[in-house]
Amino acid sequence: MQNEVQFAGFGGQGVMLMGQILAQAAMHEGREVVWIPSYGPEMRGGTAYCTVVISDRPVGSPIIRNPRHLVAMNRPSLEKFAPTVKKGGVVFVNASIIPIGSGRSDVDELRVPIMELAQELGNVKAANIVALAAFVARSRIVSFEALTAAVKDKFAEKAKLIPLNLKALEAGRQAAEGH
Repeated sequence: MQNEVQFAGFGGQGVMLMGQILAQAAMHEGREVVWIPSYGPEMRGGTAYCTVVISDRPVGSPIIRNPRHLVAMNRPSLEKFAPTVKKGGVVFVNASIIPIGSGRSDVDELRVPIMELAQELGNVKAANIVALAAFVARSRIVSFEALTAAVKDKFAEKAKLIPLNLKALEAGRQAAEGH
């Protein structure tokens, strides 16, 4: 089975990092993975998105027009990509800065105030990890154990950031399970 996730937001929101960590988690599970980044003309503040394709078989094409899931970190991304998500997929909405929903009744929409949750942990920069954890907890695209291992791997060279990111994972999981 193949699953595709579109991560999208402003540059600087950690969109690429979320995709990389999800890809790493899927590799921990022995799955086939493709990660494709795309940047707007500006890095910070411009549009950034990436697609992660996870499959049990080799991935035939990394180009996806209609992803199964969407993680929207800003309103322009939600408005642009929500209409393309396959019926039954998960649409994650960063409720901290997006006042609207996807407008779709045929998807599982998850709205989480990730910036407030990250602030409670002591660092708003962990908002992307909160978002990723909430998305994974709802979609079950990979196991939470694989996600945790991938976060530890990603931050291994900055070990002092691991405890904060593990707390961010748990905050995201609790937010998704509370909805």
